[in-house]
Amino acid sequence: MQLMPRNYSRSTASGGVGGFTLIEVLVALIITSIGLLGIAKMEALAFANTGSASTRSLVAIQASGLASAMHANRGYWALGLAPTPLIITGAAISDGTLNTTATGATDCYLGGALAPANIGCTPAQLAAFDLHTWANALSALLPGSNPVTTITCPTASAPLNCTIAVTWNEKTVSLNSQAATNTTTATFAPTYILYVEP
Repeated sequence: MQLMPRNYSRSTASGGVGGFTLIEVLVALIITSIGLLGIAKMEALAFANTGSASTRSLVAIQASGLASAMHANRGYWALGLAPTPLIITGAAISDGTLNTTATGATDCYLGGALAPANIGCTPAQLAAFDLHTWANALSALLPGSNPVTTITCPTASAPLNCTIAVTWNEKTVSLNSQAATNTTTATFAPTYILYVEP
């Protein structure tokens, strides 16, 4: 009769049969979840950067549109007739003359059809209408961002050089700790500057 040692069992005797233990499965799940959290963080950061870049692109396009309107109305802008600095907050223009002129500017267009070729419009009326139209469009593109535009055309320079500076409030910054350390109050109110020679 053959006696078996006390600590001998069938599982240790087979030796070749193996599997994952519960601890190994838990470690694999933890590593996988950390990787998925990292991917989610990268997606959130990419989404925030895309939103910020989109807003900045829209502001750049709008500023270029205002520069085109300034080029088209050289009778007002190139002669240095604009008050400097001219500040547009929302849809309100800081200059009282341009603010009141814009309300009647559509009357000088052909039949009210907004055809700017009508020679009945003065350069100041065209400038006022362009500024109000542009300010309303910018406010509609950036709702809740409180855009402020400053147009500076110093008359001492020849030829006349103007600066369009648009400042607005951003909502998406500092998604990681490195960006949070570099975030200041100016980060939330970026400024886009465009130099124009009307």
